[in-house]
Amino acid sequence: MIKRVLILFAALAVVATLIGLLAYDVLKFEFTSFMEIQPVYSKMENPLPVPDRSIPIEGAAYIPGLGAPDNPIEADEISVERGSILFHINCIQCHGPNGEGNGSIAPFLANKKPANLTSDVTQQKSDGTLFLTISNGVPGTMPALNENLTVRERWDLVNYIRTLAP
Repeated sequence: MIKRVLILFAALAVVATLIGLLAYDVLKFEFTSFMEIQPVYSKMENPLPVPDRSIPIEGAAYIPGLGAPDNPIEADEISVERGSILFHINCIQCHGPNGEGNGSIAPFLANKKPANLTSDVTQQKSDGTLFLTISNGVPGTMPALNENLTVRERWDLVNYIRTLAP
């Protein structure tokens, strides 16, 4: 009698296993887990605002209300080389390889074309003004890079932009 009950339970276990495999593979039942029902945010998606009166880890980039900051980074060979690398990663798509505003996606920008970084208008701006433009972007046209690049990297970009003058 016990032998028949064990055989019956074994047969039921085999049938239940087959049904479970069929249901998982054919019917594609989704078994939820707590990780799947949590909100997930991609990088830079809905970033939290910076708390009032807070100072970044690397120090204050500039103090609002006091005008454009002075460039604390010497425009030496290392800074310009770093700026060139950052330019070719972050800026070349819009501003083009020579900074003339003719990047690969420039023709598709409907609102405003990218600035010509070799022009006199751009080159006559102060380093601090260029830094603030890179940091805060231009509403509706250029994204702010203050969350993507450190303060040092933004100053390196400014030093590289100075070398683009004809």
